[in-house]
Amino acid sequence: MLSTSESYTNYSSTDSLWYRKYPSHWSHLRIKDVLASQTSFKVPRDLCDDDEMDFVPMACVDPEKGVITGFQKGKLSDFRLGYSRFKNHDVIFAKITPCMENGNCAIVRGLKHGIGFGSSEFLVYTLSRKVMPEYFHYFLHNANFRKNAELFMKGSAGQKRISSHYMESHFFALPSLHEQRAIAACLDRETDKIDRKVGILEKKARLYKELKQSLINETVTRGLHKSASLRHSGVDWIGEIPEHWRVRRVVDVAEQRKEKNTGLRNKNLLSLSYGKIKRRDFNTAHGLLPASFETYQIVAPGNIILRLTDLQNDWKSLRVGLVKETGIITSAYLNLAFFKGYHPSYFYYLLHSFDLVKVFYWQGGGLRQSMKFDDIKILPVICPPTVEEQQAIVDYLDEKTAKIDQIAEAIEEQIKLLKELRKTLINDVVTGKIRVTETEKVAS
Repeated sequence: MLSTSESYTNYSSTDSLWYRKYPSHWSHLRIKDVLASQTSFKVPRDLCDDDEMDFVPMACVDPEKGVITGFQKGKLSDFRLGYSRFKNHDVIFAKITPCMENGNCAIVRGLKHGIGFGSSEFLVYTLSRKVMPEYFHYFLHNANFRKNAELFMKGSAGQKRISSHYMESHFFALPSLHEQRAIAACLDRETDKIDRKVGILEKKARLYKELKQSLINETVTRGLHKSASLRHSGVDWIGEIPEHWRVRRVVDVAEQRKEKNTGLRNKNLLSLSYGKIKRRDFNTAHGLLPASFETYQIVAPGNIILRLTDLQNDWKSLRVGLVKETGIITSAYLNLAFFKGYHPSYFYYLLHSFDLVKVFYWQGGGLRQSMKFDDIKILPVICPPTVEEQQAIVDYLDEKTAKIDQIAEAIEEQIKLLKELRKTLINDVVTGKIRVTETEKVAS
């Protein structure tokens, strides 16, 4: 862990909205004061239109680490018009929302011909000898700098951009090249330590997620008794099931419920988020008027909600949720109420396992953007013959998944804290709040 107790001796004040002082022996310049006098360039004459060039789309910049993750390839003729161009050691900075806010900013390195092309939404900075690309990059990638810049973006929602004028006229504190080198080396080393810790934790989180998915899938298809005799379900993507289990259709175990919230009888607003049914604030629901909620449907504990919309465009969302309290939810979702003898929580786990392997996406030939009850009513489902056995499976999965979730949440909290530490470290070092010694260590 870094110590942050030592600062510089003397500071000067600034008019900045996001940092109030900087070390007095540092320069205070506008960004345009450190740019090279000649920033534009022509494509070298020895390159022809058929030559393969490196291209950087916005998606190839890692917003958290601020690095280019790879190049796309294309012919020079493909990129001559309409794209940004840059050279090795230039710094690229996303100007459009949400990429600017997210941190799509990187130093360009490893271009095959020394020049390359990228999204037209990048601002490109070719630097003078006053500033190292590494230091300048850390300054732009600073979360506090980007948060402040967000206030000055212009344009319509979804198309807001930060102007080159704002960027180039922005002041920043510039230490000597010697200090820049020490600061960049320190931040490279310390952020790399943090990134490696985050990488290890993210791998653990993925493993626990996979463990949970495997546990649910195995339990809802094989039951709790591993020695039970098996038979083929007759459904290829389900495979073998315990011999005494039943194969049914959705329409055999549940019906669709459609109860409108006429007269605003219920104001407990619910939503489906990440596979969980959660409460929302009725009075601040994204500007919806109270009358809008009369078209919502009333749901009850034990109902299962399916979001079967936007199937072809969204392959990441979890689409199944179990209702645990009476409330209202959008009528765009499908509401299933289960018949006697069929435990809702068991079928939540079963349908959740279907969701994880994307069963809903290829129902109906994979051509539909959305599905209704008539589209899934013949979907095969499997279950033990008694509610008692279904309940035993639910109790087992509730206990096991709760323990996995607890561990996973603790890991996610560690990841969150490390990422915040990374942001704070960069901000404090590039604004001079923390002093970096000549030995390239944060002073303690």
